[in-house]
Amino acid sequence: MAKNLVIVESPAKAKTIEKFLGKDYKVESSFGHIADLPSKELGVDVDGDFNPKYEVSKDKKAVVKKLKDLVKKADIVWLASDEDREGEAIAWHLAETLKLDKEKTKRIVFHEITKTAIQKAIENPRSIDYHLVDAQQARRVLDRIVGYELSPVLWRKVKGGLSAGRVQSVSVRLIVEKEREIQEFKAEASYRIDAEFSNEEGQSFKAKLPKNFTSKKEAYAFLESNAAADFKVADLQKKPAKKSPAAPFTTSTLQQEAARKLYFSVSKTMNMAQRLYEAGLITYMRTDSVNLSDEARKGAQAEIESAYGEKYSKPRNYKGKSKGAQEAHEAIRPTNFATHSVDIERDQARLYDLIWKRAIASQMSEAQLERTNVKIESSKTSEIFTANGEVIKFDGFLKVYLEGTDDEEVEQDGMLPAMKVNETLLNNYITATERYTRPPARFTEASLVKKLEELGIGRPSTYAPTISTIQNRNYVEKGTIDGVEREYTQLTLKSGSVKDVMLTEKVGSDKGKLVPTDIGMIVTDFLVNHFESILDYNFTAKVENQFDDIAEGKQDWKKMMKSFYKTFHPIVTDVQENAERESGERILGKDPKTGKRISVRLGKFGPMVQMGEPDDEETPTYASLGPDQQLGTITFEEAMDLFKLPKDLGTYEGEEVQVNNGRFGPYVKFGKAYVSLPKGTDPLNVELDDAIVLIKEKQKADAPIYHYKDLPVQKGKGRFGPFIKWNDMFINVNKKYDWDNLSDADIVELIETKIQKEIDKVIHNWEEEGIRVEKARWGRFNIIQGKVKIEMPKTTDAAALTLEEVKDIIEKNAPKKKAAKKKAPAKKKATAKKKTTAKKK
Repeated sequence: MAKNLVIVESPAKAKTIEKFLGKDYKVESSFGHIADLPSKELGVDVDGDFNPKYEVSKDKKAVVKKLKDLVKKADIVWLASDEDREGEAIAWHLAETLKLDKEKTKRIVFHEITKTAIQKAIENPRSIDYHLVDAQQARRVLDRIVGYELSPVLWRKVKGGLSAGRVQSVSVRLIVEKEREIQEFKAEASYRIDAEFSNEEGQSFKAKLPKNFTSKKEAYAFLESNAAADFKVADLQKKPAKKSPAAPFTTSTLQQEAARKLYFSVSKTMNMAQRLYEAGLITYMRTDSVNLSDEARKGAQAEIESAYGEKYSKPRNYKGKSKGAQEAHEAIRPTNFATHSVDIERDQARLYDLIWKRAIASQMSEAQLERTNVKIESSKTSEIFTANGEVIKFDGFLKVYLEGTDDEEVEQDGMLPAMKVNETLLNNYITATERYTRPPARFTEASLVKKLEELGIGRPSTYAPTISTIQNRNYVEKGTIDGVEREYTQLTLKSGSVKDVMLTEKVGSDKGKLVPTDIGMIVTDFLVNHFESILDYNFTAKVENQFDDIAEGKQDWKKMMKSFYKTFHPIVTDVQENAERESGERILGKDPKTGKRISVRLGKFGPMVQMGEPDDEETPTYASLGPDQQLGTITFEEAMDLFKLPKDLGTYEGEEVQVNNGRFGPYVKFGKAYVSLPKGTDPLNVELDDAIVLIKEKQKADAPIYHYKDLPVQKGKGRFGPFIKWNDMFINVNKKYDWDNLSDADIVELIETKIQKEIDKVIHNWEEEGIRVEKARWGRFNIIQGKVKIEMPKTTDAAALTLEEVKDIIEKNAPKKKAAKKKAPAKKKATAKKKTTAKKK
């Protein structure tokens, strides 16, 4: 038995480290945190000393048991979790839960999983850093208190099932405020002047006027005045310039650049980076340091000189701007600069390539440029045209890498032909194009991370989970805004005359940007109105600085908690008791036929329009808003149109045909079948003939393409790609097959492969009891009985489970049936309603 037990967080990390240690070392994974605050109670002694109540969750009990058994047999236990606050807390929980002997326990840390780094860590163990542990506890406890106390307020005052959080709610506020800036923005038009000239050699180039004209009349007059003008080079300046490489990646800059260049979401970037780190290919990926170690700089220098030559090498160090850059002391970089690319899964390889290029470029020479500025004068007007050009004299770091930008309007300077002062230029044309000022840009995931970092909100470990949470909670969604057509004028001076043409452009199109939902806006407004201090950007940043002080031993975390809770809890109590309900209600007007009030608000099943009031004698009429409509922007006319749905179109093949608007878009209902309308279709404009075309297309798509064992096979495309359906079984069709031309043999192969996979995944099948144990995704297992499915962790020895053990698990974990609520007698209901109405009045 190994004398040394090394405990890490993940199996992948364990597997990599095990390669570097001898037979005297056993490396085991804790699968992340083994202890945490309880899920069904606050778990913090807010009336006392703010001591947290940690417990081992059900899915970690088997892990803890296994680790305890291994600890008994080991001489020394090495706690090798990551060197950040979370990692330190994991090490502490392991020490406490496993009751480790301090004399036989050592804490080791490393920034990369390489043989050298692991051996160096073993040679330089330390004890657990309790300041880092306290900083993690402070964050966990404060965020638990905020979430646990604010969420019930939202359930009572807004809508059930909502949640709030210190960082997540502030993030949503940023997105909501940006959306309101866009909604309030008024575009202003002006005329931009562009021209094309040719030099004496006949080489053409573009130039522009540095100022815009505010009206069409001014622009037209300017073009006319230049109809017979002569042009020449008034001034020409050439200046040497340098461009320096960007610093190597931090967590934030990696997330931003991977979004710009690889189109990765923030969570995908972190997932790929985690796997690269655990495979020993890059250094630790949660860091706000831009520093490189001496060893890394030397490694980069050797590789640059070998691959590109000495003149491309310029070792340098960078100093970060982040206040809290103390958790990991190196930027993200490859563990071996000689490895230019890696032969692994494609997206991991692409991210590695980006990290390698950024890190190697940071140690390369500046690019040497020559910038040219040309001024062009007209014989008829005093306005000066300018043209800018850029020539690369020495590419330096640009040979490898150029940082991306979020600015969609950045124009790159191109090359200019050779010219001299007083040289006569031929004007090919001048245009005056009507341009509108652009509204503020919506946040992308990457630009939101950048903003959070600028404000000092959150830390590297929080960005990805925060952005995932606000989308999963349906406070924010990735926009699918198509935009609208807009006309604009373009005046063109060519061959001595001015032409006026009307053109069209699409504006407001925003795909993949973060857009707040109605519920996101309502929750934000409620929280800002009643909990302004918690939603304040400065407060959130101040809390992060306090966490940093705790990590450095400058502040006591429990005193911080007491100070915070003393002011926070009374506000919660006051709002819970006295605040009005918030539904985002807007009154749009009155129905001209009935005189009933028309309003929009948040209802139990989402945003809706309401005709009438609860106090009316008749029950109010309701209609759901469409997927592209919002409470804050829907007009009276659009709301009234919703009451025209559902619209009966007639019959087809003996079935009623109806068109309606659902939360996920407009659709046609044909018997029991539902057919989505094409994007952008107004359901009110759909007639029976249009619906029949869609129904026929649906019938054709659903028609069997083959019969296997006398059962039909259909094909279709879903959210996860193309599939075939047979015997209520959906089978994904991968790129190995020609989707448009599936042969009979392909279909049979797909079905039989799927059937075999279904057989292979069953570990136990107790048919009489109707209980199965099956393999699930990510190495987990499911216990299934009827509609009950219980997910078991990877650590479960599923093959060894007995029927009695499985029954016991089902008994403990299956949801209990709720007793049916007795309905109140009609009279009592009516009385209760009258009382409520009286109270309102």
